[in-house]
This record gives sequence, structure tokens and C-alpha cells, in this order.
Amino acid sequence: MFEYHGWIKVLESASAGDDHYDDARLREIVEGIKGRIREIDSPYLLDLWWMNGGAFVHFGGFPNHRDEEILEFFREVGERAPGSYGLLHVRDDEDPEYGNDVLVTRMARGQVSQHADSLLSPCIPVLEDPFQS
Repeated sequence: MFEYHGWIKVLESASAGDDHYDDARLREIVEGIKGRIREIDSPYLLDLWWMNGGAFVHFGGFPNHRDEEILEFFREVGERAPGSYGLLHVRDDEDPEYGNDVLVTRMARGQVSQHADSLLSPCIPVLEDPFQS
């Protein structure tokens, strides 16, 4: 199984000042992200919502097998909106190297890196009991 849950705050830049905020540019970026969401639509959670003037992407799914498109889309948002930040937690029991871990893909300033989640890994015995024969 391939389980994933995550979020991204979409920002057109990492500048904290209002003087550098470009609302028109952010809305253009968001429209591009919405278009990609429509292209890769599935029965799982993948949406973009405006909340209190900010744009947020939400992820959630539990398909039978790994979905590379979700991971690629997470990276793509960072490329489109280089000020963005967020987390994507993934558990892939078919991954030969990390099948017993929850991995966290972190986005900070649009850059993506992957880390083992020390709070949820290793899945056995942290989340589940060992298999009994």
C-alpha cells in the first residue's frame, strides 16, 4: 500500500515583507497549480483552497501502489512557487529500502528534501505489532 498525507502553503517568494508580495503573480501561480490538479485528478484528496488570503494544497490517499505523480507534483509546486513550504508524509510498504518507515518530504523555500520520520518510524513496532507466524 502507498499511503500519503500532506500540505503546502503556496508562496510566490520567501520574502516576508508586504512590499515584495505580488498578489497577481501568486494568483497566476495558483491557476497553474489548479490546472495540474485537474490533470492528475483521482479519487484521493488533492485540492487547493484559499484561506485567509493564503493558498494551500492538501494531499491524502491510500492507493494499492506507489504514485510517482503525487511526489512529482509536490516537487513541481515548489518549482512554480519558490517561496512555498510544507510536508508530505509517505508510507510505501513496497519500497525495498524504506518499506518499514514513514518518510517525510519537506519543502522549504520551494526546495524539497526527504527524511525518515522519527516519530512514526519504524512502522513495526511503532505503529503496528510484528507479524506473528
